[in-house]
Amino acid sequence: MPIRRFGGHRSLVSQSPKLSYGYKKMNVSRSGYRVFSANSTTACTELAKKITERLGVELGKSVVYQESNTETRVDVKESVRGQDIFIIQTIPRDVNTAIMELLVMAYALKTSCAKNIIGVIPYFPYSKQCKMRKRGSIVCKLLTSMLAKAGLTHIITMDLHQKEIQGFFSFPVDNLRASPFLIQYIQEEIPDYRNAIIVAKSPSAAKRAQSYAERLRLGLAVMHGEAHHSESDMADGRNSPPLFRTTTGHTGLELPSSSRHHVPFPGIELPMMMAKEKPPITVVGDVGGRIAIIVDDIIDDVEDFVAAAEILKERGAYKIYIMATHGLLSAEAPRLIEESAIDEVVVTNTVPHEVQKLQCPKIKTVDVSMILAEAIRRIHNGESMAYLFRNIAVDD
Repeated sequence: MPIRRFGGHRSLVSQSPKLSYGYKKMNVSRSGYRVFSANSTTACTELAKKITERLGVELGKSVVYQESNTETRVDVKESVRGQDIFIIQTIPRDVNTAIMELLVMAYALKTSCAKNIIGVIPYFPYSKQCKMRKRGSIVCKLLTSMLAKAGLTHIITMDLHQKEIQGFFSFPVDNLRASPFLIQYIQEEIPDYRNAIIVAKSPSAAKRAQSYAERLRLGLAVMHGEAHHSESDMADGRNSPPLFRTTTGHTGLELPSSSRHHVPFPGIELPMMMAKEKPPITVVGDVGGRIAIIVDDIIDDVEDFVAAAEILKERGAYKIYIMATHGLLSAEAPRLIEESAIDEVVVTNTVPHEVQKLQCPKIKTVDVSMILAEAIRRIHNGESMAYLFRNIAVDD
């Protein structure tokens, strides 16, 4: 039997609910757009409902079929001709199924004559595969091409792993920020946060940590010495043949034509490439007697965060918080967090993590549906998005 998941039929209300986090009440347009959920998970539908409640509309009616052979089928149950369509899709653990649901739904809406199709993808999948590694490929670029081919004309996302990913798209991208919500959580939920220090668990995260520290008027510490195996250039082909080395440079001598094919192709003598060596872990900055707040964009495999927490404890930090936008929390992450020196992990609801929260009460969630709803409203009404980026630094 196919698995069916239903959305709701659209309706309008006269007033929208009161907003917090500094955003004003929305003046919702009464016609011209629909909001659909790609229905990948219950969490996706819940996020979509929160967004539509703030907009004053109900979820567009659609059905997603998962056939017995795992093929995805989408039926749109209402007219979308000439409308602006917003598809909300969160990315659960089954990433590839969620991507196919998004692609099939976008193509179904395109063939139903929708005017514009805007994907609301809070966490953009495959964003870590945005650079060439060894003999691999830039999968993130492939995914952007697939989305454009399926019919998407605009993307709303949040905290891309690398901001340069926006250059992969052939259509506009709005890369929203979660930092205002996380900063407000620090101010309201962490007692005595004035005694805290913002920590970057690696030098590559220092700019983001500096931005948080400057807006909270706190100190900054940077950890150095963490190994990044994904950045390794070992076995990337740079030590490939030729196996034989001859003279360095051109000698000006010509060999007889009869013997040229017996001589190996002359190699080039390159400078010796020094291998990277992991230095001892050090903490630049005083964390003794302070609350340590580690900030990052993604928390997935938590081994690095757990190791960083242990080092900070040894240096005298008495509480340790992890603040991240996307809480993927794969594999044994909940158990490792529960057994570690970390006091709390705070993430947003861009990625479903209800199961992980049941396994680990240290995981807390911040709702970012408000800024997504405001982005939808502004895009549909043709308003400037600059309001959503006020006081936002480039390095956030």
